[in-house]
Amino acid sequence: MNLKIYNSLSGEKEEFKPIHENNVGMYVCGPTVYSNVHLGNVRTFMSFDFIFRSLQFLGYKVRYVRNITDAGHLTDDGDVNNDRFVKQSRLEKLEPMEIVQKYTVDFHKVLELFNLLPPTIEPTATGHILEQIELTKKLLDKGFAYESNGSVYFDVLEYNKRGLNYGELSKRNVEELFANTRDLDGQNEKKNPQDFALWKAASPAHIMRWNSPWGAGFPGWHLECTAMSTKYLGDKFDIHGGGMDLKFPHHECEIAQGKACNGHEPVNYWMHANMLTMNGQRMSKSTGNYILPMQLISGENDFFEKPFHPSVVRFCFMQAHYRSVLDISNEAMVASEKGFLRLMEAVKLLDDAGSFQMNNRSLFDIKEWKTRCIAAISDDFNSPILISYLFEAVKFIFALKDQTASILEQDLIELRQFMKVIVFDVLGLKSIEESNTAKLDQAMQVLIELRNQARKAKNFELSDQIRDKLLAEGIELKDGREGTTYVLN
Repeated sequence: MNLKIYNSLSGEKEEFKPIHENNVGMYVCGPTVYSNVHLGNVRTFMSFDFIFRSLQFLGYKVRYVRNITDAGHLTDDGDVNNDRFVKQSRLEKLEPMEIVQKYTVDFHKVLELFNLLPPTIEPTATGHILEQIELTKKLLDKGFAYESNGSVYFDVLEYNKRGLNYGELSKRNVEELFANTRDLDGQNEKKNPQDFALWKAASPAHIMRWNSPWGAGFPGWHLECTAMSTKYLGDKFDIHGGGMDLKFPHHECEIAQGKACNGHEPVNYWMHANMLTMNGQRMSKSTGNYILPMQLISGENDFFEKPFHPSVVRFCFMQAHYRSVLDISNEAMVASEKGFLRLMEAVKLLDDAGSFQMNNRSLFDIKEWKTRCIAAISDDFNSPILISYLFEAVKFIFALKDQTASILEQDLIELRQFMKVIVFDVLGLKSIEESNTAKLDQAMQVLIELRNQARKAKNFELSDQIRDKLLAEGIELKDGREGTTYVLN
């Protein structure tokens, strides 16, 4: 079954043809780690996690690269004091790299909670300064960039003069862009208002700075992704993804940099996940219509009547196509929880099918149903249609439970296996019991480590207290050559 992907560049669904047969190179713009990851970001990364899982399910070997932006995220190329890391470090009275570490850890914890698979490679902008300097040199040598007061800018008009098209992804006209440009600090360094920074000169007070042929400074945001994507995927690769908000200027600039450097399109398929709204409105701190992922899970918020398990949130998100706006509300989350619990109950029933009626024919065409599920995945990763097909199977499973339907034994095995693959491996859901077991494991590792520390310090009273209190709660610690394990009594 041929995979079709909606390509933002052409505005159409296209048959997917990988550059290298059965292999996919995919780059997704990662977080700028200067604050807690917000729920809209989670939706984007979850969408591409589903796409990553789906590609693997369809038989592709995927190299998935998702970066960490830990330097130089200037959105207007103007006042370097707008550097988000510098501003946040002043606010929290921490070094910029302490800010980076703090929020990178938060990012990973949140994504792990929602059961996102880690990417194949997770490069950082600060780890690829040399590559960015070399790219800047190349663009200067080819006449697509110019130096100004220690900064280097990409020359958009020169790019267009050579028959290239800045604006091809976002379908914007360069002349209109120039006419609508705001007057920003630092624009006097540029030849044209739409020129964007490849390298930015650092003021004496700027903490995050690196040496370069043009003086001390830091890389431009757009250049970082071009450097990291091409290093690990080549100067032309299959898929580039990100949120809809990155289409312009970020992805537009990436295309320009790639074409200027190498003379061809850097990416075959551009994919964009749509935004997340809450109660029909855009989420914004300024309006108060805003919630962090952990607040949704803990229930510590004013928008939802109760806490919601991460798998319920994931199930809710999967019910909208990645290219559609997803609106969450209390009613939507409650409904998603009911649907999720019914789906999990059906999967559990398949494992305990002793009361099902076995017959010489099934009242449910398993092979035709599987074909439709695969077709939904292959049609631009259509998760809501896939879920609707799952609930056709759920209805049949409950009919088997009520003994109003029958099934062939071989069909039951096939249904059980395929349901588990789609629910757990492709959609990335976890049963609540499984998640609770993982949490217990994490908590026990903390307690075992505390006990080990107490024993090393010869504080045997504390180490025995930890062991005895756990035993009283039905958890027995066992010390062995490989370390300490636990069993539930």
